[in-house]
Amino acid sequence: MSQAFIPAVFMRGGSSKGVFLHARDVPGDRAALDPLLLAVLGSPDPYGRQLDGMGGGISSLSKAVIIGPPTRADADVDYTFAQVAVDRPVVDWKGNCGNLSAAVGPFAVDEGLVRAADGEALVRIHQVNTRKLIHARFPVQGDRAVVQGDFAIAGVAGTGARIRLDFLDPGGTQTPHLLPTGNAADTLDIPGHGPLRATLVDAANPAVFIDAADLGLTGGELPEEIEARADLLALLDRIRRIAGVTMGLGATPDRVGLASPRVALVAPPLAARTLDGRVLDPAAHDITVRMLSMERPHRAVPMTGAMGLAVACRIAGSVPHALMRQGPRVEEIRVGHASGIVAVGAEVRQANTGWHAESAVVFRTARRLMQGQVAIPL
Repeated sequence: MSQAFIPAVFMRGGSSKGVFLHARDVPGDRAALDPLLLAVLGSPDPYGRQLDGMGGGISSLSKAVIIGPPTRADADVDYTFAQVAVDRPVVDWKGNCGNLSAAVGPFAVDEGLVRAADGEALVRIHQVNTRKLIHARFPVQGDRAVVQGDFAIAGVAGTGARIRLDFLDPGGTQTPHLLPTGNAADTLDIPGHGPLRATLVDAANPAVFIDAADLGLTGGELPEEIEARADLLALLDRIRRIAGVTMGLGATPDRVGLASPRVALVAPPLAARTLDGRVLDPAAHDITVRMLSMERPHRAVPMTGAMGLAVACRIAGSVPHALMRQGPRVEEIRVGHASGIVAVGAEVRQANTGWHAESAVVFRTARRLMQGQVAIPL
């Protein structure tokens, strides 16, 4: 079997990794692009390891990014995200990856797509999947994005240069509104469970937030504890699909895609154990979350999921608002997850037309891990 080779860069953005490709080097037709990306990442793999590709066997390591010239006057680059399933021949183009968004600006500068003087660069990113703008700010020196720094993020060893991401007007990425039903909370009828109170939010990516206690959980369970319970995973997927129909993301539960909406178990601040063996101080965070991505528990929290949660926390009457630490309003909401704590800023206002999210802000790091060419079997 022969192989073709196309230019590629392998990058970490936040707590995810992905293959970055130039739009000029890949087909524009999704019918040709999907099989190419499946081959690059090594999917589908019934063993769940993606050993024959660049993927890492979990959703946060099975991603691709395509960068091209801007199609909007207020942007510097177009950024299209592809979530590649591990064990199925599925490429989902509907949502965004908040973590890999952190690597887009540095990639654009390093590849010469955007010129930036020494100091703080601003790269205006058109996120094609969600039709939203992201402003990335990060240090540049000698025409290259700075990698070294003293900023640490939970779930990633070491430190790096801080990248600020401003997600502008993040509401309504796949649905018409921030709250697709217009309600801060809805009651879903879940087969095999019954009525379940949930908050459905479309901010950065669609998600459904439920009180972990309503399912007999603490909300501090580690990912492997959740993954070990096939009955719980099946229930959470039913909840996710029913919520997807309610949000208008599919006509029937089976028509709701794998990537959206995500489902999240929410709880008050907890002294929960993290993956590295630490125990979080309940006084150090405002809310606890365990979120699933592509039907599996995330080892940290998807950045778009954390942003959606922070937005939901600002909405009176929502499930997260009722569970979060109450007190004087602060700029950031500290989200406790399985790998630590992440702080997310969210500006939300209520008007005559309902709730509106003006912006969400997160801070991440990124690093180019490898560059060259990736092999595509012919």
